[in-house]
Amino acid sequence: MKHSLAVLATRGLLLAVALGITCASADTPPPATGAKAESALQRYTFSYPITDDPSLAPRGGTTRGPEVEVDKEPSAAWRALQEPNLTAKERDRRAILAMAGGYRVTFDFLEIVDFRPEPARGKPYQSWGTEYVYVAEDRDNFISLQHLLVMRIIDKEGKVTDPFVTKHWRQDWSYEERNVVEYVGRDTWKRRTLPKKDVAGTWAQSVYQVDDSPRYESFGRWEHSPGQSTWISAETWRPLPRREWSVRKDYDVLIGTNRHTIIAGGWVQEENNLKGVTEGQGKLRASLPYLGREYGVARYQRIRNYDFSAGDKYFERTRSFWADVRSAWDKRFAASPGITLTQQVDQGQLFIPLFEYADSLVDAEKPQDPKEAAALIDKTLTSMIRQ
Repeated sequence: MKHSLAVLATRGLLLAVALGITCASADTPPPATGAKAESALQRYTFSYPITDDPSLAPRGGTTRGPEVEVDKEPSAAWRALQEPNLTAKERDRRAILAMAGGYRVTFDFLEIVDFRPEPARGKPYQSWGTEYVYVAEDRDNFISLQHLLVMRIIDKEGKVTDPFVTKHWRQDWSYEERNVVEYVGRDTWKRRTLPKKDVAGTWAQSVYQVDDSPRYESFGRWEHSPGQSTWISAETWRPLPRREWSVRKDYDVLIGTNRHTIIAGGWVQEENNLKGVTEGQGKLRASLPYLGREYGVARYQRIRNYDFSAGDKYFERTRSFWADVRSAWDKRFAASPGITLTQQVDQGQLFIPLFEYADSLVDAEKPQDPKEAAALIDKTLTSMIRQ
């Protein structure tokens, strides 16, 4: 596909959003100046109370999106989740499937406590996106959900840009899964087999990065009530996201839990993370193993009358290619008890050839060349994995 420099720059911005760089919310007003600056500041979620210190204002840019229309009617998936006389497993499945659809998403993180001898407050983090969650696979014991950012931005002239599509994260859900791939620190993931009794009635959630390499995996149980359905993970190790490694170099692993809550208007993901320092794979240092604890929340608010067709096109035109990428990762993990990456995925940006090839398929008149795609995938993954 041919793009102007301005378009490519904006695509770079969207990729940055996918990797965790902050942008302002679609609801965030443009920055004020002078005497009006303080009164114009709006904080919608986390901040430090009882302070006027401007250095503690949330991190974020001035990028804005157009207004969106919130869908106030319960979705068909939500109504299906509420049906009586479902088996426990089927109700779990419907809760997972209810995460699919089009959303306005806001991401907020705050370090709520600092364990260091001389605490230093960091700025809260805020970001946003318009995102569609596609059902990539739906089998009895397995559901795969692919997230795509489909974003329009208000430019400097006040005009709304054409949509930009960026592949975001993926979440796979497996019923009573015993074989998990866990992060153990130092850019390393290892396979582990769980006891059968521990996973009875549970669902494992595997989260993958933008290039379909693993990020973290854990298991937990769904609990349902008339107003909400909630899944809570076991304690999980995960690598630092870009929003942290771009500003912090003093710790190297997040250790915490995930909570997914499905509600009538969408869903919410909460994180409760300890910031750990390792001295080896799977081992925290003895002296001050944790530097602090953060709380994070991602709100997926369902929207209507938003044109996600560019995302639909990307998803359909590239799904076969990305399935091949996932298969290649699976084969490499199956052949080894563990894999260490040369560096963090988004930090090294070694995945760029995969994104460029996927982009080329969107407007291509011919389908992908299997041999060409296989060679590119093999070369890219080899460059990412420490030999």
